[in-house]
Amino acid sequence: MLNVLFIGGTGQISLCCVEVAVAAGHRVSVFNRGQTAPALPDCVRVIVGRFEDDEAYAALGGAGYDVVCQFIGYSPEHVLRDLQTFRGRTGQYVFISSASAYRKPVTHFRITEAVPLENPFWEYSRRKAACEQVLRQQTEVPYTIVRPSHTTRTRLPTALPDGDQLAVRMLRGQPVVLPGDGTTLWPLTRCEDFAVPFVRLFGNGAALWEDFHITTDDAFAWNDIYRAIGRGVGANAEIVHVATDTLIRYQPEWTGPLLGDRIYSLLFDNSKVKAVAGDFTCETDLDRVVGAACAACRRRLGEGPLAPGPLDPLFDRIIADARALGTAAASSR
Repeated sequence: MLNVLFIGGTGQISLCCVEVAVAAGHRVSVFNRGQTAPALPDCVRVIVGRFEDDEAYAALGGAGYDVVCQFIGYSPEHVLRDLQTFRGRTGQYVFISSASAYRKPVTHFRITEAVPLENPFWEYSRRKAACEQVLRQQTEVPYTIVRPSHTTRTRLPTALPDGDQLAVRMLRGQPVVLPGDGTTLWPLTRCEDFAVPFVRLFGNGAALWEDFHITTDDAFAWNDIYRAIGRGVGANAEIVHVATDTLIRYQPEWTGPLLGDRIYSLLFDNSKVKAVAGDFTCETDLDRVVGAACAACRRRLGEGPLAPGPLDPLFDRIIADARALGTAAASSR
């Protein structure tokens, strides 16, 4: 049994990891603001504190955790503080990075850990890569770097950052926007599938000073993902395809998530993590992959009226322009 600290512990990925760690017999504590209230296992010790509170955070180092899992570190400064806090006080520091940090544009659809971390389009990804570099430049705190890809639990897996509004538009009978032609293959991994090999890395000597991604071995076309979301929320998915370059002209903030991540067909080679953590399988039935997120979305929307969202006017404009262009092109022939 290991004494494990999760910094975070109630998020989209970390909650499942807490549950699997408890099931594996580890003694688990979580440090967070206490503002998210999922049903943590009763045996989990909850330490309430703000990540920004240096004094409260420094106190974590005194407990001497065997494993520290950092789920909410997003800058090199966060990692440097962790190194100071846990130096000589933990046997394994697990940093949650991101598979989006891999080189973009991609030069090969099959991604291994040997792919360079070069993403010129998305600051989030560059910051994660910079965090990894901080860890590699030191030798005092044994680390393991883990890169999830798109992992599902309660949030709808959308290509654009529209979240529940995608389901609202479907339920209201409105079309939804999908970048490209929708045939791009995209890996979706359930959090409970990710958690199994993740926890097997705890206390594993072969995982120290190493980096791993953990994802499904499969991928799904975005058209199929949106249709599965439609089925999951009880609606029809009327999809309007729009070129990515066009979309980011309408909304430059979409440049990172699109050009830096979701417009590419990707498959991940998980042989490295499987060699260390053992074989694992992930759900391949798409309706099951998105099922929990769709159910959570339905609960959030409730039984009341489906209100328009802040992006609705922009989506309506994009769709109207796309359809007008198609009509004009047809009439000119």
